[in-house]
Amino acid sequence: MADLKTDVRFIKGIGEQRAKALGKLGIRTLRDLVSWFPRRYEDRTETRRVAELVPGETACAAAMIASAPTVSHVRKGLDLVKLRAVDETGVLDVTFFNQSWLKNSLRPGETYVFCGKAEGNLFRRRMTNPVVEPQGRREATGRIVPVYPLTAGVSQLILSRSVRQGLDACADILPDVLPDEVRREHQLCRVGYAYENIHFPESAEALDLARRRLAFEELFLFTLGLRRLRQRRETVEVEPFGPVDMEAFYAALPFSLTEAQRRCIGEARADMVSGRPMNRLCQGDVGSGKTMVAAACVYFSVKNGRQAALMAPTEILARQHYEGLRPLMEPLGIRCALLTGSNTAKEKRSLSAALAAGEIDFVVGTHALITGGVEYRSLGLVVTDEQHRFGVAQRAALAGKGDHPHTLVMSATPIPRTLALILYGDLDVSVIDQLPPGRRPVQTSLVDSGYHPRIYSFLRKLVREGRQAYIVCPQVAESEEAGDDRKAVTEYAAQLQREVFPDLRVAFVHGKMKPKEKDAVMSAFTARETDILVSTTVIEVGVDVPNAAVMVVENAERFGLSQLHQLRGRVGRGAWQSYCVLVSDNKNEETRQRLRVMVKTADGFRIAEEDLRLRGPGDFFGQRQHGLPGLRVADIGCDAQLLKEAQGAADALLERDPDLKTCPATAERMAELFAEADVTFS
Repeated sequence: MADLKTDVRFIKGIGEQRAKALGKLGIRTLRDLVSWFPRRYEDRTETRRVAELVPGETACAAAMIASAPTVSHVRKGLDLVKLRAVDETGVLDVTFFNQSWLKNSLRPGETYVFCGKAEGNLFRRRMTNPVVEPQGRREATGRIVPVYPLTAGVSQLILSRSVRQGLDACADILPDVLPDEVRREHQLCRVGYAYENIHFPESAEALDLARRRLAFEELFLFTLGLRRLRQRRETVEVEPFGPVDMEAFYAALPFSLTEAQRRCIGEARADMVSGRPMNRLCQGDVGSGKTMVAAACVYFSVKNGRQAALMAPTEILARQHYEGLRPLMEPLGIRCALLTGSNTAKEKRSLSAALAAGEIDFVVGTHALITGGVEYRSLGLVVTDEQHRFGVAQRAALAGKGDHPHTLVMSATPIPRTLALILYGDLDVSVIDQLPPGRRPVQTSLVDSGYHPRIYSFLRKLVREGRQAYIVCPQVAESEEAGDDRKAVTEYAAQLQREVFPDLRVAFVHGKMKPKEKDAVMSAFTARETDILVSTTVIEVGVDVPNAAVMVVENAERFGLSQLHQLRGRVGRGAWQSYCVLVSDNKNEETRQRLRVMVKTADGFRIAEEDLRLRGPGDFFGQRQHGLPGLRVADIGCDAQLLKEAQGAADALLERDPDLKTCPATAERMAELFAEADVTFS
């Protein structure tokens, strides 16, 4: 008897080879298989007559094959199968690429259903590479058909058949994790019906019922897990910090803090004197001054006799924080240190000993801060920068170096308030919604590739004035796919150096380079040893080069608005006017309208709201903190009302049964989903 943890190899009809292919998608168990939900659906329930096919539209037509299919070998790697199909209203010419086996499996005189985009004109219809199957089979046509995310070696048909085998294997063992009273109160279908109809819907209505049930379940379990995380934190008592006169800190700053910064500092200080561990997100737009909020919290912690640590995702970012904060902190009597992977073994031993002895008050570093050998005498505050880049487990590892230290996490990624609960549900949120006075907005323009000569002249002029520039491309290397005109970092950098800027210093950086190589390139750019840096979005977060005054984004339509806003935030950090040039040849009006949002506003929160409205929440889940489960069915952009219902149901259940003793299946599933964050109801 199979259970949901059964390896897919042992599911009837799957076997070793198919299991290996499914493994590339991360499908390893029976639960993985039946939870691999379609990303969209195609309605193939309606069959048209040939004469009713409209060129340019995708549709299904039933027609009889009039003569034997023919195969022609055009060139190596390209075979064509051609056939003619007819019904009483007209002729359909069909061509298949590289599917020569169809010659023997499609029989003249028999009727098949062809589903694809109609081409040709009103007198002669054509289809290229349609889905085809005998009329009446109803595996790939004649119904609402799921379309799954795929990988090489796994076709829609293979995946669909595998899911069918999986559903048959677990029909009687799918646990219903929603308590009966919750399911009845919110008029949700049973779990078996939901899984069957999310994959193989009987009708559009059945699909809606299935989707609503599974989306509710996701949001319900998510809420339970987040409430447990928060509850676990709120039941912990720590020695409250005492009051500290902050005037010495404020007087040491070379500028005045904004009201928003002072408000966030006040919220953090209130947490630290409360007797409960702080777990706060400080969220602010690019350049809003989050680091100074963190610095104030560090000062507050150290003046309470406790150590503080700031963890950054990259060595270069850690070094930037250290070099920026040490000149502020050391005159205030705070002993600072930098700990990264580049420290020698001897340096690491020395720093660890100093931390353990309490001879260092404030340490800045990378993952090196959480390695086994590093101990702290009295760690009172943990700050993590760009926190979505760290897993919940990594944050917990650093927090574990002390006795429930206060935690402040910083993010420059503006998140619409509708999403904040899902992405950062276990954190209290502070928002810095003001920019420091005097900061010049970055001038942004949208142009097509015909402007390249002018862009290059402009870059040359700025470099002559002593400035530097970024050029961002959507991919690392050129694609071999026909018609792919996306700029690639390596080739573009070489072309610019050779043909456009032979007299300037052009370098490139991308995510596939080794960390030391990346750091060397970025350090050279920071030290002004490079004029133009060609890059992927690896420079999107945290890189601070005040001398960089122009950001050119090639194929800008390939990026989300929030991502473009992050990229734009890499310039405008110095005393000079800065510029962002978005280059796109895409003529689609909706796409142009989306990109024009960047030209109209510099407000990251407005841009994020617009991104959510136009693209859905997918972009933001790229920034979800690792360790919290993702959403596979629910869509926060569309399911706000369902989220409210699920939260209400979860809160009511916890009020009745705080430890979920009456619904063990709910507790078990929630613990599985939050395993990395170590959330249980035991």
